[in-house]
Amino acid sequence: MLAHSVDDYGRDPHLVRALSPIAGLRWNVSVGGVDRLPSRGGALLVCNDRRLSYTPIWAAWALWQHTGRPVRFVGRPDIAPVGALMRRIGGLLADPDEVAGALRHRELVLVGCTPSRHARHAGSVPHELVAAAVVTGTPVFPLATTSSALGRSARVEVGPQVRPRHDRRGPLAEVELAESVQRHLQRMLDGLGGTQTGVAPIDWLADS
Repeated sequence: MLAHSVDDYGRDPHLVRALSPIAGLRWNVSVGGVDRLPSRGGALLVCNDRRLSYTPIWAAWALWQHTGRPVRFVGRPDIAPVGALMRRIGGLLADPDEVAGALRHRELVLVGCTPSRHARHAGSVPHELVAAAVVTGTPVFPLATTSSALGRSARVEVGPQVRPRHDRRGPLAEVELAESVQRHLQRMLDGLGGTQTGVAPIDWLADS
């Protein structure tokens, strides 16, 4: 792999394209609402995350395919060799400074909620990472996702931008915005539902 093929954040577009057919074998993702995202500017995307589902990774991959823009997911470990590989496919550290730097450079950055055992539950939103959007003046969008633990079907739906209800400054602004994003995301999940197979026991297991 050529060193000069990576971008400013270590993402290697050639590697991502090479791995794309493999990702397509694992996940068949339908995507909606991408027209809500800025075509050039930065945005912080916040998705629900089920335990062991790798949601931020496959959701970032699906959005890249539909927008043509790199989508960087937050949460890569800072250890070799896993951390280096995840950086090559678009991973960022869960570091507010790194997230803020990417947003200042007009990147799309995807953050996962606290992982939940249930596919239709939006966990808590990391307010310290939402703070990066607050300080950079970057829009924040909820991202409802569903996936099947037993099959390939998955879905990503981009919701409308979540705006602060109050013109606040300081830590309270990021906490209120994080809580608002969680509420919007939960409402989207309640309306979206989980991936359904039509077989009740399998649907229950897929949502577990």
